[in-house]
Amino acid sequence: MVPGPPAPAKCVFCEIAEHRSPAYLVYEDRETLAFLDLFPFTRGHLLVIPRRHGARLTDLPFEEQTTLVRTLDEMCRRAERLTPDYNVALNAGARAGQIVFHVHFHVIPRYGDPNPFLSASRARLEDRDARELVAALSRP
Repeated sequence: MVPGPPAPAKCVFCEIAEHRSPAYLVYEDRETLAFLDLFPFTRGHLLVIPRRHGARLTDLPFEEQTTLVRTLDEMCRRAERLTPDYNVALNAGARAGQIVFHVHFHVIPRYGDPNPFLSASRARLEDRDARELVAALSRP
């Protein structure tokens, strides 16, 4: 992997990718990783990121975009262990709802609930539930 542009001083996803900040990891390889969102829209909400910092998908070289999408595909397959229905989302830019400016995909399992995107508050992921989800989603 060729180094990309420097990350901002406090990129939380870079910190997770370097194992300097904790996360409930579900998957990782040399170029990508996936972990549970700490404030999930629904149970099992995953984030899929590249290790290389880039704010937008278009900041990554095409080959790394392809690798990221391969990991996204694997995480969608694993989300199907929880429910056959899910959303995949990518927010690019503040006006599109991006909060962490390190490119990431959301895989959001859907269980027939009302639209989770309309909720004003999201509860923090509980450790016990996180451990159960990691066990269910980590195995290949």
